[in-house]
Amino acid sequence: MKEQILSHLPQAFPWRDNLLYLDSTDSTSNQAKQLALHGAAHGTVVIANTQSGGRGRMGRQFHSPPDAGIYLSLILRPQRPAAELMHLTCAAAVAMCDAIEAAVQLRPGIKWTNDLVCGRKKLGGILTELVYPACADPCAIIGIGINCNQETNDFPESIRQIATSLSSVTGRPVDRSRLVAAMLLSLEHTSNILFTEKAALMERYRKDCITIGRDISLHRADSVRHGTAIGINEDGALQVIFSNGDEAFVSSGEVSIRGMYGYV
Repeated sequence: MKEQILSHLPQAFPWRDNLLYLDSTDSTSNQAKQLALHGAAHGTVVIANTQSGGRGRMGRQFHSPPDAGIYLSLILRPQRPAAELMHLTCAAAVAMCDAIEAAVQLRPGIKWTNDLVCGRKKLGGILTELVYPACADPCAIIGIGINCNQETNDFPESIRQIATSLSSVTGRPVDRSRLVAAMLLSLEHTSNILFTEKAALMERYRKDCITIGRDISLHRADSVRHGTAIGINEDGALQVIFSNGDEAFVSSGEVSIRGMYGYV
């Protein structure tokens, strides 16, 4: 698959020589983290055909069957402090919407903060982690999983009602190598404008984000609060008016949208 991916990339693409393809691994993000700690270059990409321990937010497993999805992690070295990287997940989500639209002619929505969705079902997700090498600014690992060619019965029963794939939505098989190439092109472009065009990236995120204007529930530890999402700030925090009239910006916790993922 590596050669197929490279065939869709320009010869001048700066990350061509930084692509590691694995038939199987526990987690591309685990592999990328180890590479980052040992000095792997900005733009290093780890892709696997299957994962035994793919991870999502809140410690959840990302189902990663062989020959069906894209499981990719990218190392970025932005040479900025962590406080300036708060919008990175949002920027990566916009980049993935652009890539899917370019390769598959479908633009997904974004459920705050990191789910790629179509209708009321999940197409994929993004998990961003910061790594702190000794005596260096943090580097970022952007882990991305996208369901491409799964059928409904390919998903575990526990997520069958909330998960979907690009082929299920479009009615045609997805060329994974072409989509990976589109993802890399979009991520590389986004990395170049991450700080110089932050406001524009965040405005595009708001347009793609389906959470704004929706009734939501916020889950933290043993508490649940209900409210309405009304906006997103420049660092990606969700602005919420709670049912008691309090207003706050939420940057952590699990947010559910009424009518999605079993929240009724």
